[in-house]
Amino acid sequence: MLSITGTITGTITVRHKSNRATIKEVASAAGVSTQTVSRVINNRPDVSPETRKHVQEVIDQLDYQPSALARSLIRQRSYTLGVVTAGLKYIGPSRTLSGITHAAEEAGYSLLLKELPSFETNETESIFQKLFSRHVDGIIWAVPEVGENRNWVDPFTLVSEVPIVYLTMEPIEGLSIVSIDNYYGGKTATLHLIEQGYKNIGHIAGPLSWWEARQRKTGWRDALEEAGLEAGDRQWVEGTWSAASGNRLIPKLYSQFPEMDAIFVSNDQMALSVLQYACNQGIRVPEDLGVVGFDNIPESAYFWPPLTTIDQNLYQVGEAAVREVIKIIEEQKEEQRTLEVETNTFKTNLVERQSSLRNKVKGGVSGK
Repeated sequence: MLSITGTITGTITVRHKSNRATIKEVASAAGVSTQTVSRVINNRPDVSPETRKHVQEVIDQLDYQPSALARSLIRQRSYTLGVVTAGLKYIGPSRTLSGITHAAEEAGYSLLLKELPSFETNETESIFQKLFSRHVDGIIWAVPEVGENRNWVDPFTLVSEVPIVYLTMEPIEGLSIVSIDNYYGGKTATLHLIEQGYKNIGHIAGPLSWWEARQRKTGWRDALEEAGLEAGDRQWVEGTWSAASGNRLIPKLYSQFPEMDAIFVSNDQMALSVLQYACNQGIRVPEDLGVVGFDNIPESAYFWPPLTTIDQNLYQVGEAAVREVIKIIEEQKEEQRTLEVETNTFKTNLVERQSSLRNKVKGGVSGK
């Protein structure tokens, strides 16, 4: 392939792509120093708008591509983030990874991805060794807290060569964590059903080995108790996140809680089974049974009736994790000190649709 090089006003010559333009050639063509070109490339503030515009025009004309290797050597960084994840076949981890990828590209970082064989994997030493051997500048631990897969984490004894940001786990002092407020989401879903006039509200929980599922269930229970409503053991069952588990459990829940008139389901996939069961049994939604899910998967708007759900912006969580780990990297490099770490929690949003709006039904919406 060929590219064009030369000065803005001078003779344009042809060069092979393998003979790329250098920062010195950009500086010469623009009539500035290489330091000024570097400041423009790195978006430094100490460059006048006129000079920045002129240098950028030369960069564009010469098709100059800064060398990632040179930048790494100069700053003694790899500009690579390690990302440890699991379950990419599921919508939550894949959404999160998409946000991580976008934010890393925007910040000029590449990613080194390691996918664990399962969520419960607790052996981490080999993972860290591989990431450290590749000289990553930071690590995003994007595996949700499940069972005992955080037993190895101790902020007072864990010695890491690079900053680590954790996603979706219980807040622990001394760790940098980015997460969704699952408790708030579960409580919001249940309060919505209460506001719609439902009194006997059941729950299909996710697997309670998951921290997220426990938080959503606790939000359901606390909302009922604060409203003076029953929140007993007979009112809930434990699923596995799958639609198949919801299909198996909804008849069981009805058998132990026959007066149930509404249900908060811990994810949309299981909620789909509830809507199917209601249709097959002639149970009208939302008149006889209000239904709220969690996740706001794209298909939730096309269930029948359309599903009220809790939207969690996992893409935003991924972006925030990248910003957080880069902030720590910059702080440690520039000031040679450990940054105060914290938990960043994102609120969820209620998406109201027909499956729970009993107060707004006129003429009824049949589940048949």
